[in-house]
Amino acid sequence: MQAKPSPLHALMLVSMVAVSSAHAAPQSLSGRTVFDNNCASCHSVDANLSSRAGPGLFGLVGRKAAAVPGYNYSAALSKAGAAGKTWTRAELDVFLLDPGKAVPGTTMPVGVPDKAARTALIDYLAGLQGKATAPAPAQAAAAPLERGGAWDEHQPGTIHHIKVSDLAKPFATASAGNGPRVEARPNGSMPVVPAGFTVGVFASDGDKPRLPLRAPNGDLFLAATAKGEIKVLRSKGGARADTAAVFASGLERPYGMAFYPSGADPQYLYVANVNSIVRLPYRSGDLKARGAPEVVVPHLSDTSGGHTTRTLAFSKDGKTLLLSIGSATNVATEIGATPPEPLPQWEAKHGVGGAWGVETDRATVMAFDPDGRNRRTYATGLRNCVGMLVYPSTGELMCNVNERDALGDNLPPDYVTRVKQGGFYGWPWYYIGDHEDPRLAGQRPDLKGKTIAPDVLLQAHSAPLGMAVYHAPKGAKHAFPKEYEGDVFVALHGSWNRGVRTGYKVVRVFMKNGVPTGQYQDFMTGMVLSDRDVWGRPSGVEVGADGALLVVDDAGGVVWRVAPKR
Repeated sequence: MQAKPSPLHALMLVSMVAVSSAHAAPQSLSGRTVFDNNCASCHSVDANLSSRAGPGLFGLVGRKAAAVPGYNYSAALSKAGAAGKTWTRAELDVFLLDPGKAVPGTTMPVGVPDKAARTALIDYLAGLQGKATAPAPAQAAAAPLERGGAWDEHQPGTIHHIKVSDLAKPFATASAGNGPRVEARPNGSMPVVPAGFTVGVFASDGDKPRLPLRAPNGDLFLAATAKGEIKVLRSKGGARADTAAVFASGLERPYGMAFYPSGADPQYLYVANVNSIVRLPYRSGDLKARGAPEVVVPHLSDTSGGHTTRTLAFSKDGKTLLLSIGSATNVATEIGATPPEPLPQWEAKHGVGGAWGVETDRATVMAFDPDGRNRRTYATGLRNCVGMLVYPSTGELMCNVNERDALGDNLPPDYVTRVKQGGFYGWPWYYIGDHEDPRLAGQRPDLKGKTIAPDVLLQAHSAPLGMAVYHAPKGAKHAFPKEYEGDVFVALHGSWNRGVRTGYKVVRVFMKNGVPTGQYQDFMTGMVLSDRDVWGRPSGVEVGADGALLVVDDAGGVVWRVAPKR
Protein backbone atom coordinates (compact mmCIF):
# COMPACT_ATOMS: atom_id res chain seq x y z
CA MET A 1 0.00 0.00 0.00
CA GLN A 2 1.24 3.46 -0.79
CA ALA A 3 2.10 5.71 2.12
CA LYS A 4 -0.16 8.65 2.70
CA PRO A 5 1.31 11.49 0.62
CA SER A 6 2.50 14.63 2.30
CA PRO A 7 1.12 17.95 1.05
CA LEU A 8 4.46 18.58 -0.66
CA HIS A 9 4.35 15.22 -2.43
CA ALA A 10 0.75 15.80 -3.44
CA LEU A 11 1.70 19.17 -4.86
CA MET A 12 4.38 17.45 -6.93
CA LEU A 13 1.82 15.00 -8.25
CA VAL A 14 -0.46 17.65 -9.67
CA SER A 15 1.94 20.34 -10.81
CA MET A 16 2.58 20.93 -14.47
CA VAL A 17 4.96 18.28 -15.69
CA ALA A 18 8.43 19.72 -15.10
CA VAL A 19 11.63 18.16 -16.36
CA SER A 20 14.90 19.21 -14.73
CA SER A 21 18.27 19.23 -16.44
CA ALA A 22 18.91 15.88 -14.79
CA HIS A 23 16.07 14.38 -16.80
CA ALA A 24 16.36 16.06 -20.16
CA ALA A 25 18.90 17.74 -22.34
CA PRO A 26 18.23 21.45 -22.92
CA GLN A 27 16.86 20.84 -26.40
CA SER A 28 13.72 21.97 -28.13
CA LEU A 29 11.24 24.04 -26.15
CA SER A 30 8.78 23.37 -28.94
CA GLY A 31 9.00 19.64 -28.20
CA ARG A 32 8.13 20.31 -24.57
CA THR A 33 5.24 22.45 -25.73
CA VAL A 34 3.97 19.68 -28.00
CA PHE A 35 4.19 17.29 -25.05
CA ASP A 36 2.28 19.64 -22.75
CA ASN A 37 -0.42 20.18 -25.36
CA ASN A 38 -0.88 16.55 -26.34
CA CYS A 39 0.45 14.11 -23.76
CA ALA A 40 0.75 15.64 -20.29
CA SER A 41 -2.77 14.91 -19.11
CA CYS A 42 -2.01 11.16 -19.19
CA HIS A 43 1.77 10.80 -19.12
CA SER A 44 4.65 12.13 -17.05
CA VAL A 45 8.18 12.99 -18.11
CA ASP A 46 9.38 13.29 -14.53
CA ALA A 47 10.49 10.19 -12.61
CA ASN A 48 9.14 11.80 -9.40
CA LEU A 49 5.57 11.77 -10.69
CA SER A 50 4.13 8.35 -9.94
CA SER A 51 0.42 8.87 -10.52
CA ARG A 52 -0.75 9.22 -14.11
CA ALA A 53 -3.30 7.49 -16.31
CA GLY A 54 -0.43 6.12 -18.41
CA PRO A 55 3.23 5.22 -17.83
CA GLY A 56 6.00 7.79 -17.73
CA LEU A 57 7.65 8.62 -21.05
CA PHE A 58 11.19 9.15 -19.76
CA GLY A 59 13.49 6.49 -21.22
CA LEU A 60 10.88 5.78 -23.89
CA VAL A 61 13.15 5.58 -26.95
CA GLY A 62 14.57 2.06 -27.02
CA ARG A 63 11.88 0.67 -24.70
CA LYS A 64 9.66 -2.21 -25.75
CA ALA A 65 5.99 -1.31 -26.21
CA ALA A 66 3.75 -2.01 -23.21
CA ALA A 67 6.82 -2.84 -21.11
CA VAL A 68 6.11 -0.98 -17.86
CA PRO A 69 4.52 -3.41 -15.38
CA GLY A 70 1.37 -2.46 -13.53
CA TYR A 71 -0.26 -0.32 -16.25
CA ASN A 72 -3.45 -1.35 -17.94
CA TYR A 73 -2.29 -1.22 -21.54
CA SER A 74 -4.83 -1.94 -24.25
CA ALA A 75 -4.87 -5.51 -25.53
CA ALA A 76 -3.72 -4.19 -28.91
CA LEU A 77 -0.61 -2.48 -27.50
CA SER A 78 0.19 -5.43 -25.24
CA LYS A 79 0.04 -7.73 -28.26
CA ALA A 80 2.33 -5.39 -30.21
CA GLY A 81 4.83 -5.39 -27.34
CA ALA A 82 4.72 -9.18 -27.10
CA ALA A 83 5.44 -9.30 -30.84
CA GLY A 84 8.58 -7.25 -30.31
CA LYS A 85 7.54 -3.68 -31.12
CA THR A 86 10.13 -1.28 -29.71
CA TRP A 87 9.82 2.50 -29.52
CA THR A 88 12.51 3.62 -31.92
CA ARG A 89 12.30 7.10 -33.41
CA ALA A 90 10.88 5.61 -36.60
CA GLU A 91 8.24 3.59 -34.73
CA LEU A 92 7.24 6.63 -32.68
CA ASP A 93 6.89 8.70 -35.85
CA VAL A 94 4.50 6.16 -37.38
CA PHE A 95 2.52 5.70 -34.18
CA LEU A 96 2.15 9.38 -33.36
CA LEU A 97 1.02 10.18 -36.89
CA ASP A 98 -2.07 7.97 -36.53
CA PRO A 99 -2.16 5.73 -33.42
CA GLY A 100 -5.32 3.89 -34.47
CA LYS A 101 -3.84 2.98 -37.83
CA ALA A 102 -0.42 1.98 -36.47
CA VAL A 103 -1.86 -0.18 -33.68
CA PRO A 104 -5.54 -0.95 -34.41
CA GLY A 105 -7.41 -1.10 -31.13
CA THR A 106 -5.12 1.19 -29.14
CA THR A 107 -6.79 3.52 -26.67
CA MET A 108 -4.40 6.37 -27.51
CA PRO A 109 -6.98 9.09 -28.27
CA VAL A 110 -5.22 11.44 -30.69
CA GLY A 111 -2.13 11.65 -32.83
CA VAL A 112 0.22 14.46 -33.82
CA PRO A 113 -0.37 14.90 -37.55
CA ASP A 114 2.01 17.82 -38.06
CA LYS A 115 5.43 16.48 -39.09
CA ALA A 116 7.46 19.30 -37.54
CA ALA A 117 5.59 19.04 -34.22
CA ARG A 118 5.97 15.26 -34.24
CA THR A 119 9.71 15.49 -34.88
CA ALA A 120 10.14 18.05 -32.08
CA LEU A 121 8.22 15.81 -29.69
CA ILE A 122 10.30 12.75 -30.55
CA ASP A 123 13.53 14.74 -30.14
CA TYR A 124 12.30 15.88 -26.74
CA LEU A 125 11.33 12.38 -25.60
CA ALA A 126 14.63 10.94 -26.83
CA GLY A 127 16.51 13.23 -24.43
CA LEU A 128 14.61 12.19 -21.32
CA GLN A 129 16.53 9.98 -18.92
CA GLY A 130 15.26 7.65 -16.22
CA LYS A 131 13.42 4.39 -15.89
CA ALA A 132 9.65 4.05 -15.80
CA THR A 133 8.48 2.00 -12.85
CA ALA A 134 5.17 0.43 -12.03
CA PRO A 135 2.62 2.32 -9.94
CA ALA A 136 1.52 0.89 -6.63
CA PRO A 137 -1.10 -1.81 -7.28
CA ALA A 138 -4.46 -0.08 -7.55
CA GLN A 139 -6.28 -2.76 -5.58
CA ALA A 140 -3.79 -2.49 -2.71
CA ALA A 141 -4.59 1.20 -2.34
CA ALA A 142 -8.14 0.48 -1.20
CA ALA A 143 -9.24 -1.49 1.83
CA PRO A 144 -12.56 -3.35 1.51
CA LEU A 145 -14.54 -0.55 3.16
CA GLU A 146 -13.25 1.88 0.54
CA ARG A 147 -15.14 0.13 -2.27
CA GLY A 148 -18.15 2.34 -1.65
CA GLY A 149 -19.26 3.75 -5.00
CA ALA A 150 -17.27 1.11 -6.91
CA TRP A 151 -18.27 -0.41 -10.23
CA ASP A 152 -19.57 -3.67 -8.73
CA GLU A 153 -22.24 -1.72 -6.82
CA HIS A 154 -23.65 -0.11 -9.97
CA GLN A 155 -27.11 -1.40 -10.85
CA PRO A 156 -29.91 0.25 -12.84
CA GLY A 157 -32.33 1.83 -10.40
CA THR A 158 -29.82 2.50 -7.62
CA ILE A 159 -30.23 6.05 -6.32
CA HIS A 160 -27.32 8.15 -5.04
CA HIS A 161 -27.40 11.32 -2.99
CA ILE A 162 -23.97 12.62 -2.02
CA LYS A 163 -24.07 15.56 0.38
CA VAL A 164 -21.48 18.17 1.26
CA SER A 165 -21.42 16.72 4.76
CA ASP A 166 -20.23 13.42 3.23
CA LEU A 167 -16.97 14.85 1.85
CA ALA A 168 -13.79 12.96 2.68
CA LYS A 169 -10.71 14.72 4.04
CA PRO A 170 -7.91 15.62 1.63
CA PHE A 171 -5.36 12.80 1.24
CA ALA A 172 -7.52 10.36 3.21
CA THR A 173 -6.29 7.76 0.71
CA ALA A 174 -3.28 7.60 -1.58
CA SER A 175 -3.65 9.05 -5.06
CA ALA A 176 -4.10 6.15 -7.49
CA GLY A 177 -2.90 5.75 -11.05
CA ASN A 178 -5.49 3.21 -12.20
CA GLY A 179 -6.33 3.73 -15.85
CA PRO A 180 -8.58 1.04 -17.33
CA ARG A 181 -7.49 -1.73 -19.63
CA VAL A 182 -10.03 -1.68 -22.48
CA GLU A 183 -10.89 -5.16 -23.74
CA ALA A 184 -13.00 -6.19 -26.70
CA ARG A 185 -16.66 -6.59 -25.81
CA PRO A 186 -17.20 -10.23 -24.87
CA ASN A 187 -19.42 -12.07 -27.30
CA GLY A 188 -23.06 -11.43 -26.51
CA SER A 189 -22.33 -8.90 -23.76
CA MET A 190 -24.73 -5.98 -23.58
CA PRO A 191 -25.08 -3.04 -21.22
CA VAL A 192 -27.54 -3.52 -18.37
CA VAL A 193 -30.62 -1.27 -18.42
CA PRO A 194 -33.69 -1.04 -16.17
CA ALA A 195 -36.52 -3.56 -16.32
CA GLY A 196 -39.00 -2.46 -18.94
CA PHE A 197 -36.26 -1.26 -21.33
CA THR A 198 -34.29 -2.94 -24.08
CA VAL A 199 -30.85 -2.09 -25.43
CA GLY A 200 -29.30 -2.73 -28.84
CA VAL A 201 -26.62 -1.52 -31.23
CA PHE A 202 -27.75 1.52 -33.24
CA ALA A 203 -24.42 1.88 -35.07
CA SER A 204 -20.78 0.81 -34.94
CA ASP A 205 -17.87 3.07 -35.86
CA GLY A 206 -14.21 2.11 -35.73
CA ASP A 207 -13.20 5.78 -35.48
CA LYS A 208 -14.78 5.87 -32.01
CA PRO A 209 -16.70 9.15 -32.09
CA ARG A 210 -17.28 10.97 -28.83
CA LEU A 211 -20.19 13.44 -28.78
CA PRO A 212 -23.64 13.18 -30.45
CA LEU A 213 -26.08 15.89 -31.55
CA ARG A 214 -29.50 15.30 -33.10
CA ALA A 215 -30.43 17.47 -36.08
CA PRO A 216 -33.99 18.80 -36.34
CA ASN A 217 -34.77 16.25 -39.07
CA GLY A 218 -33.64 13.37 -36.82
CA ASP A 219 -30.15 12.72 -38.23
CA LEU A 220 -27.50 12.03 -35.59
CA PHE A 221 -24.28 14.05 -35.91
CA LEU A 222 -21.15 12.68 -34.24
CA ALA A 223 -17.86 14.38 -33.41
CA ALA A 224 -15.06 11.98 -34.41
CA THR A 225 -12.52 14.02 -32.48
CA ALA A 226 -9.38 11.96 -33.07
CA LYS A 227 -10.18 11.70 -36.79
CA GLY A 228 -10.86 15.42 -37.21
CA GLU A 229 -14.28 14.71 -38.69
CA ILE A 230 -17.96 15.30 -38.15
CA LYS A 231 -20.06 12.29 -39.15
CA VAL A 232 -23.78 11.90 -39.63
CA LEU A 233 -26.00 8.84 -39.17
CA ARG A 234 -29.49 8.45 -40.59
CA SER A 235 -32.15 5.94 -39.69
CA LYS A 236 -35.33 5.31 -41.64
CA GLY A 237 -37.13 4.72 -38.40
CA GLY A 238 -35.76 1.38 -37.35
CA ALA A 239 -33.57 0.37 -34.47
CA ARG A 240 -30.36 0.82 -36.46
CA ALA A 241 -28.74 3.53 -38.57
CA ASP A 242 -29.15 2.90 -42.29
CA THR A 243 -26.80 5.59 -43.64
CA ALA A 244 -23.43 6.86 -42.45
CA ALA A 245 -21.59 9.78 -44.04
CA VAL A 246 -18.72 12.17 -43.35
CA PHE A 247 -20.25 15.63 -43.09
CA ALA A 248 -16.93 17.48 -42.71
CA SER A 249 -13.24 16.61 -42.36
CA GLY A 250 -9.92 18.33 -41.82
CA LEU A 251 -11.02 19.84 -38.49
CA GLU A 252 -8.77 20.22 -35.44
CA ARG A 253 -10.03 17.94 -32.66
CA PRO A 254 -13.69 18.87 -33.14
CA TYR A 255 -15.91 18.27 -30.15
CA GLY A 256 -18.84 20.55 -29.32
CA MET A 257 -21.54 21.15 -31.93
CA ALA A 258 -24.65 23.32 -32.13
CA PHE A 259 -27.19 24.11 -34.85
CA TYR A 260 -28.07 27.75 -35.51
CA PRO A 261 -30.61 29.20 -35.50
CA SER A 262 -32.74 26.87 -33.41
CA GLY A 263 -35.90 25.39 -34.83
CA ALA A 264 -36.69 23.24 -37.84
CA ASP A 265 -34.55 25.10 -40.38
CA PRO A 266 -31.02 25.86 -39.11
CA GLN A 267 -28.58 27.46 -41.52
CA TYR A 268 -25.32 26.46 -39.84
CA LEU A 269 -23.67 23.75 -37.81
CA TYR A 270 -21.27 25.40 -35.36
CA VAL A 271 -18.25 23.26 -34.35
CA ALA A 272 -15.75 23.86 -31.55
CA ASN A 273 -12.21 22.90 -32.52
CA VAL A 274 -9.55 22.71 -29.83
CA ASN A 275 -8.66 26.39 -30.29
CA SER A 276 -11.26 27.93 -32.59
CA ILE A 277 -14.95 27.92 -33.45
CA VAL A 278 -16.07 27.41 -37.03
CA ARG A 279 -19.44 27.07 -38.70
CA LEU A 280 -20.45 24.99 -41.68
CA PRO A 281 -23.35 25.84 -44.00
CA TYR A 282 -26.21 23.41 -43.46
CA ARG A 283 -29.72 22.77 -44.71
CA SER A 284 -32.05 20.17 -43.28
CA GLY A 285 -31.17 16.73 -44.59
CA ASP A 286 -27.61 17.53 -45.71
CA LEU A 287 -25.19 14.63 -45.36
CA LYS A 288 -22.23 16.75 -46.46
CA ALA A 289 -21.40 20.35 -45.64
CA ARG A 290 -22.33 22.77 -48.43
CA GLY A 291 -19.07 24.67 -48.12
CA ALA A 292 -15.80 25.11 -46.28
CA PRO A 293 -15.74 25.97 -42.58
CA GLU A 294 -16.11 29.66 -41.81
CA VAL A 295 -14.05 30.80 -38.84
CA VAL A 296 -16.28 32.47 -36.25
CA VAL A 297 -13.83 32.69 -33.33
CA PRO A 298 -10.20 32.31 -34.48
CA HIS A 299 -8.59 31.97 -31.06
CA LEU A 300 -9.98 30.61 -27.81
CA SER A 301 -7.00 30.75 -25.44
CA ASP A 302 -3.23 31.14 -25.50
CA THR A 303 -2.79 27.53 -24.32
CA SER A 304 -4.54 24.48 -25.70
CA GLY A 305 -2.94 21.69 -23.67
CA GLY A 306 -4.50 19.86 -20.76
CA HIS A 307 -8.22 19.47 -21.27
CA THR A 308 -9.00 19.72 -24.98
CA THR A 309 -12.78 19.26 -25.23
CA ARG A 310 -14.73 22.41 -26.08
CA THR A 311 -18.51 22.31 -25.78
CA LEU A 312 -21.04 24.64 -27.43
CA ALA A 313 -24.60 25.76 -26.69
CA PHE A 314 -26.80 28.67 -27.71
CA SER A 315 -28.88 30.60 -25.19
CA LYS A 316 -32.63 30.07 -25.28
CA ASP A 317 -33.17 33.35 -27.14
CA GLY A 318 -30.41 32.49 -29.63
CA LYS A 319 -28.50 35.71 -29.00
CA THR A 320 -25.55 34.22 -27.11
CA LEU A 321 -23.09 31.50 -28.11
CA LEU A 322 -21.68 29.76 -25.03
CA LEU A 323 -18.40 27.84 -24.99
CA SER A 324 -16.80 25.77 -22.23
CA ILE A 325 -12.99 25.59 -21.99
CA GLY A 326 -11.40 23.17 -19.51
CA SER A 327 -8.28 23.89 -17.46
CA ALA A 328 -4.73 23.47 -18.75
CA THR A 329 -3.53 21.77 -15.55
CA ASN A 330 -4.90 19.82 -12.64
CA VAL A 331 -4.81 22.58 -10.05
CA ALA A 332 -2.71 25.50 -11.34
CA THR A 333 0.05 25.12 -8.77
CA GLU A 334 2.60 26.93 -10.92
CA ILE A 335 0.78 30.11 -11.93
CA GLY A 336 1.86 31.99 -8.80
CA ALA A 337 -0.18 33.63 -6.08
CA THR A 338 -0.97 36.88 -7.90
CA PRO A 339 -2.01 37.85 -11.44
CA PRO A 340 0.20 39.93 -13.77
CA GLU A 341 -1.78 43.08 -12.97
CA PRO A 342 -3.71 44.30 -9.92
CA LEU A 343 -6.40 41.81 -8.98
CA PRO A 344 -9.41 44.17 -9.45
CA GLN A 345 -8.26 45.00 -12.97
CA TRP A 346 -7.62 41.35 -13.79
CA GLU A 347 -11.01 40.21 -12.55
CA ALA A 348 -12.74 43.03 -14.39
CA LYS A 349 -11.38 41.48 -17.59
CA HIS A 350 -11.49 37.77 -16.76
CA GLY A 351 -14.20 37.36 -14.14
CA VAL A 352 -14.20 36.82 -10.38
CA GLY A 353 -11.86 33.93 -9.67
CA GLY A 354 -10.42 33.95 -13.18
CA ALA A 355 -6.96 32.31 -13.14
CA TRP A 356 -3.87 33.57 -14.99
CA GLY A 357 -0.67 32.37 -16.62
CA VAL A 358 -1.24 29.15 -18.58
CA GLU A 359 -4.77 29.15 -17.11
CA THR A 360 -5.86 32.50 -18.56
CA ASP A 361 -9.43 32.09 -19.82
CA ARG A 362 -9.32 28.37 -18.96
CA ALA A 363 -11.71 26.54 -16.62
CA THR A 364 -14.41 28.90 -17.85
CA VAL A 365 -17.57 29.28 -19.82
CA MET A 366 -17.10 32.07 -22.34
CA ALA A 367 -19.83 33.94 -24.21
CA PHE A 368 -19.94 35.47 -27.70
CA ASP A 369 -22.46 36.93 -30.07
CA PRO A 370 -23.45 34.39 -32.76
CA ASP A 371 -21.02 36.06 -35.19
CA GLY A 372 -18.15 35.49 -32.74
CA ARG A 373 -17.84 39.08 -31.58
CA ASN A 374 -18.34 40.63 -28.14
CA ARG A 375 -16.30 38.05 -26.26
CA ARG A 376 -16.88 38.01 -22.50
CA THR A 377 -16.50 35.67 -19.52
CA TYR A 378 -19.76 34.01 -18.49
CA ALA A 379 -18.58 31.94 -15.48
CA THR A 380 -15.29 30.87 -13.87
CA GLY A 381 -13.84 28.15 -11.65
CA LEU A 382 -15.32 25.22 -13.62
CA ARG A 383 -12.29 22.93 -13.91
CA ASN A 384 -13.59 21.02 -16.92
CA CYS A 385 -17.20 21.57 -17.96
CA VAL A 386 -17.47 18.88 -20.64
CA GLY A 387 -21.22 18.36 -20.68
CA MET A 388 -23.01 21.67 -21.22
CA LEU A 389 -26.59 22.47 -22.22
CA VAL A 390 -29.30 25.09 -21.88
CA TYR A 391 -32.27 23.66 -20.01
CA PRO A 392 -35.26 24.06 -22.35
CA SER A 393 -37.99 25.25 -19.98
CA THR A 394 -35.95 27.63 -17.84
CA GLY A 395 -33.20 28.75 -20.21
CA GLU A 396 -30.63 28.16 -17.48
CA LEU A 397 -27.16 26.98 -18.42
CA MET A 398 -26.10 23.63 -16.96
CA CYS A 399 -22.64 22.03 -16.79
CA ASN A 400 -21.25 18.78 -15.56
CA VAL A 401 -17.71 19.16 -14.29
CA ASN A 402 -14.69 16.88 -14.00
CA GLU A 403 -13.12 17.95 -10.74
CA ARG A 404 -9.42 17.83 -9.78
CA ASP A 405 -7.22 14.81 -9.12
CA ALA A 406 -4.72 13.64 -6.49
CA LEU A 407 -6.67 14.53 -3.33
CA GLY A 408 -7.72 10.92 -2.73
CA ASP A 409 -10.15 8.27 -3.93
CA ASN A 410 -13.29 10.11 -2.87
CA LEU A 411 -12.39 13.77 -3.18
CA PRO A 412 -13.60 15.98 -4.60
CA PRO A 413 -16.87 14.84 -6.14
CA ASP A 414 -17.53 15.59 -9.79
CA TYR A 415 -20.80 17.41 -10.23
CA VAL A 416 -23.76 18.63 -12.28
CA THR A 417 -24.95 22.18 -11.67
CA ARG A 418 -26.81 25.16 -12.97
CA VAL A 419 -24.33 27.86 -13.92
CA LYS A 420 -25.04 31.47 -13.07
CA GLN A 421 -23.74 34.30 -15.20
CA GLY A 422 -20.83 35.88 -13.33
CA GLY A 423 -20.62 32.89 -11.00
CA PHE A 424 -17.41 31.42 -9.56
CA TYR A 425 -17.36 27.67 -8.86
CA GLY A 426 -14.09 27.31 -6.96
CA TRP A 427 -11.31 25.96 -9.15
CA PRO A 428 -8.40 26.02 -8.48
CA TRP A 429 -8.42 27.49 -4.96
CA TYR A 430 -11.64 25.95 -3.61
CA TYR A 431 -13.88 22.96 -4.28
CA ILE A 432 -17.55 22.19 -3.53
CA GLY A 433 -18.22 25.54 -1.95
CA ASP A 434 -15.70 26.98 0.46
CA HIS A 435 -13.44 23.92 0.87
CA GLU A 436 -9.93 25.22 0.27
CA ASP A 437 -7.54 23.07 -1.74
CA PRO A 438 -4.63 22.44 0.66
CA ARG A 439 -2.13 22.66 -2.19
CA LEU A 440 -3.03 26.33 -2.66
CA ALA A 441 -3.78 27.17 0.95
CA GLY A 442 -3.87 30.85 1.81
CA GLN A 443 -3.50 32.16 -1.74
CA ARG A 444 -7.01 33.55 -2.26
CA PRO A 445 -8.73 34.23 1.08
CA ASP A 446 -10.74 36.94 -0.71
CA LEU A 447 -12.68 34.24 -2.56
CA LYS A 448 -13.97 32.50 0.54
CA GLY A 449 -17.72 32.93 0.60
CA LYS A 450 -17.87 33.68 -3.13
CA THR A 451 -17.74 30.08 -4.37
CA ILE A 452 -21.07 28.66 -5.55
CA ALA A 453 -21.69 25.11 -4.35
CA PRO A 454 -22.95 22.81 -7.14
CA ASP A 455 -26.41 21.26 -7.30
CA VAL A 456 -25.65 17.53 -7.68
CA LEU A 457 -22.51 15.80 -6.38
CA LEU A 458 -21.34 12.73 -8.32
CA GLN A 459 -18.97 10.04 -7.08
CA ALA A 460 -15.44 11.45 -7.27
CA HIS A 461 -13.47 10.61 -10.43
CA SER A 462 -16.55 9.44 -12.37
CA ALA A 463 -15.53 11.72 -15.29
CA PRO A 464 -18.89 13.02 -16.59
CA LEU A 465 -18.83 13.86 -20.30
CA GLY A 466 -21.86 14.37 -22.56
CA MET A 467 -25.34 15.00 -21.17
CA ALA A 468 -28.83 15.58 -22.53
CA VAL A 469 -32.26 16.55 -21.24
CA TYR A 470 -34.85 13.85 -21.85
CA HIS A 471 -37.64 15.37 -23.89
CA ALA A 472 -39.62 13.05 -26.14
CA PRO A 473 -39.97 14.55 -29.65
CA LYS A 474 -43.49 15.10 -30.88
CA GLY A 475 -45.01 11.87 -32.12
CA ALA A 476 -42.13 9.73 -30.80
CA LYS A 477 -43.01 6.04 -31.09
CA HIS A 478 -40.53 4.95 -28.43
CA ALA A 479 -40.97 7.67 -25.81
CA PHE A 480 -39.84 6.95 -22.26
CA PRO A 481 -42.44 6.92 -19.47
CA LYS A 482 -43.62 10.41 -18.48
CA GLU A 483 -41.68 10.41 -15.21
CA TYR A 484 -38.45 10.70 -17.24
CA GLU A 485 -39.55 13.90 -18.94
CA GLY A 486 -37.24 16.77 -18.04
CA ASP A 487 -34.61 14.66 -16.27
CA VAL A 488 -30.99 14.84 -17.42
CA PHE A 489 -28.97 11.86 -18.62
CA VAL A 490 -25.20 12.02 -18.07
CA ALA A 491 -22.49 9.75 -19.54
CA LEU A 492 -19.84 8.87 -16.96
CA HIS A 493 -16.67 7.98 -18.83
CA GLY A 494 -14.99 6.36 -15.82
CA SER A 495 -12.16 6.82 -13.35
CA TRP A 496 -8.40 6.50 -13.50
CA ASN A 497 -7.46 8.42 -10.31
CA ARG A 498 -9.32 6.07 -7.97
CA GLY A 499 -8.05 2.85 -6.39
CA VAL A 500 -11.28 1.00 -7.13
CA ARG A 501 -12.90 1.80 -10.44
CA THR A 502 -16.08 3.89 -10.66
CA GLY A 503 -18.14 5.44 -13.46
CA TYR A 504 -18.42 3.64 -16.82
CA LYS A 505 -22.18 4.07 -16.83
CA VAL A 506 -25.04 6.40 -17.73
CA VAL A 507 -26.95 8.05 -14.89
CA ARG A 508 -30.22 9.93 -14.65
CA VAL A 509 -30.16 13.23 -12.73
CA PHE A 510 -33.54 13.95 -11.19
CA MET A 511 -35.08 17.36 -11.90
CA LYS A 512 -38.14 19.03 -10.39
CA ASN A 513 -39.58 22.10 -12.11
CA GLY A 514 -36.25 22.59 -13.88
CA VAL A 515 -34.19 22.38 -10.68
CA PRO A 516 -31.89 19.43 -9.79
CA THR A 517 -33.02 17.60 -6.66
CA GLY A 518 -29.49 16.53 -5.71
CA GLN A 519 -30.15 12.86 -6.45
CA TYR A 520 -29.10 10.73 -9.39
CA GLN A 521 -29.86 7.17 -10.43
CA ASP A 522 -27.89 4.48 -12.25
CA PHE A 523 -29.51 3.86 -15.64
CA MET A 524 -27.11 1.93 -17.90
CA THR A 525 -24.30 -0.14 -16.39
CA GLY A 526 -22.48 -3.42 -16.98
CA MET A 527 -19.42 -2.29 -18.99
CA VAL A 528 -16.80 -3.16 -16.36
CA LEU A 529 -15.36 -6.67 -16.26
CA SER A 530 -13.10 -6.42 -13.21
CA ASP A 531 -11.13 -3.98 -11.08
CA ARG A 532 -8.77 -3.75 -14.04
CA ASP A 533 -10.72 -4.36 -17.26
CA VAL A 534 -13.59 -2.59 -19.02
CA TRP A 535 -15.18 -3.03 -22.43
CA GLY A 536 -17.10 0.23 -22.75
CA ARG A 537 -16.87 3.90 -21.78
CA PRO A 538 -19.97 6.09 -22.28
CA SER A 539 -18.95 9.47 -23.67
CA GLY A 540 -22.19 11.08 -24.83
CA VAL A 541 -25.97 10.79 -24.81
CA GLU A 542 -28.74 12.13 -27.04
CA VAL A 543 -32.48 11.62 -27.43
CA GLY A 544 -33.30 10.09 -30.80
CA ALA A 545 -36.10 11.29 -33.06
CA ASP A 546 -38.17 8.26 -32.05
CA GLY A 547 -37.70 8.93 -28.31
CA ALA A 548 -35.05 6.28 -27.71
CA LEU A 549 -31.92 7.21 -25.77
CA LEU A 550 -28.73 6.98 -27.84
CA VAL A 551 -25.48 6.42 -25.94
CA VAL A 552 -22.06 6.83 -27.55
CA ASP A 553 -19.37 4.45 -26.28
CA ASP A 554 -15.99 5.79 -27.43
CA ALA A 555 -14.05 2.75 -26.20
CA GLY A 556 -16.08 0.17 -28.07
CA GLY A 557 -16.92 2.39 -31.03
CA VAL A 558 -20.64 1.73 -30.57
CA VAL A 559 -23.76 3.88 -30.43
CA TRP A 560 -26.21 2.10 -28.15
CA ARG A 561 -29.98 2.53 -28.39
CA VAL A 562 -32.14 2.19 -25.27
CA ALA A 563 -35.92 2.09 -25.68
CA PRO A 564 -38.95 0.98 -23.67
CA LYS A 565 -40.07 -2.56 -24.35
CA ARG A 566 -43.19 -2.70 -26.48
